[in-house]
Amino acid sequence: MVPGKARLLLKELLTPEIIQLIRERKWTDMREALISWPPAEVAALIQSIEEPTRVLLLRFLPRQYGAEVFSELTPGSQDDLLNELSNHEVRGLLADLSPDDRIALIEEMPAEVTRRLFSLLSPEDLKETRQLLGYPEGSVGRVMTPNFVDISAEWTVSEALSHIRKHGRGSETITVVYVTDETGKLLDEIPLRRLVLAPPEKTVESIMDGSVVSLNGYSDQEAAVAMIKKYNYLALPVVDSAGVLLGIVTIDDMMDVAEAEVTEDFHKLGAVSIEADGEGPIESIREAAVSVLFRRRIVWLVLLVFVNILSGFGMSFFTDTIAAAVALVFFLPLLIGSGGNAGSQSSTLLVRALATGNVRRRDLGRMLGKEFLVSLLLGLTMAAAIAGVAVFRGGMRVGLVVAASMVLILVTSCLVGVLLPFILQRFGKDPAAASAPLVTSIVDISGVLIYFSLASRVIR
Repeated sequence: MVPGKARLLLKELLTPEIIQLIRERKWTDMREALISWPPAEVAALIQSIEEPTRVLLLRFLPRQYGAEVFSELTPGSQDDLLNELSNHEVRGLLADLSPDDRIALIEEMPAEVTRRLFSLLSPEDLKETRQLLGYPEGSVGRVMTPNFVDISAEWTVSEALSHIRKHGRGSETITVVYVTDETGKLLDEIPLRRLVLAPPEKTVESIMDGSVVSLNGYSDQEAAVAMIKKYNYLALPVVDSAGVLLGIVTIDDMMDVAEAEVTEDFHKLGAVSIEADGEGPIESIREAAVSVLFRRRIVWLVLLVFVNILSGFGMSFFTDTIAAAVALVFFLPLLIGSGGNAGSQSSTLLVRALATGNVRRRDLGRMLGKEFLVSLLLGLTMAAAIAGVAVFRGGMRVGLVVAASMVLILVTSCLVGVLLPFILQRFGKDPAAASAPLVTSIVDISGVLIYFSLASRVIR
């Protein structure tokens, strides 16, 4: 097998040759050259070439392979290609897409494109798509696929394997087969390896162990990610309230969900709005329009401006103290910046711990106690580092104020960084909304009040 880096270099070398084949209309040669590439790499190639050539390349790929390549494209590229393809071509493409990829495509497209896609679906695909779209956004039902292999407990192993050979081609995965009764209720799941190694005359029921793990169609997609991670499964069955097997979710779909969730959390931690235009996180900054990037960022920036005005308002109460020791102003950015950085560290660590389930709401007291000790040690260390400079710059009293403020500000900011995600989670909000800029702004206000309140008492 060619190593990953070498394969990428080979692709870069072959790309001009592929484009030349397209220009010379040597479609057979082009197709033979491309079908040996993974679909994701062909998708990257399509997105890197000029628009008129993109659709030509996609048209002459084998249908099923072309559908796999199309599913790897970004939503923007998919939209562009759909506008170039004829209705007949789009109908064939939709038919070749797996149900979960078809749902993902429809969800990403504008309303007018969605209406066109619905009109081109076959009656069976339309019914299946509408059924999947009936589940809430973010639920397992939205990403499950009905393409799975199920067998009967009463069959022999030989009969079950014959059934798999006959119907397994259309399945999303056959590493695991599912045992159902006559009503479709899920009874068990059997790894294909166990089935293949069992004596042909044995019944399926005799090799069942009953250790099946399933999800409800209305379960949150994050729950599916956590279960796949916990049990190391490649796929999980999805059932309704009666236990009837509806479909499966596979690890590749859950990886996409996990990636989207991480992207969303990073956007929130950076105070980038994901709801400014109702389209979720930005998946490709390179392709995003300037207007979209502006809308996503301006909301929080304007809000934080008004929050930070409170810092200046707080300083106005201490003009006499500032006039008595102007050197205090020199250390204000240092103290506020240190507090904001420490609070952001605490918030980031806790948001990640809450997301992974490592920390739960009942751990609030323990986490506050631990963070108090950590922040106290951090504050004392940083106070010792800056005290000498403060004494040299403003005298003993200024040095005392700066050192004591450093300790108090760091303890306060770290406790805010821990407490805010818990509060948001308690009220049903995403803890990631306790973003670094929000924590920093709160720490700015409290830091100013702590610093100058202490200074007004020590410096007369």
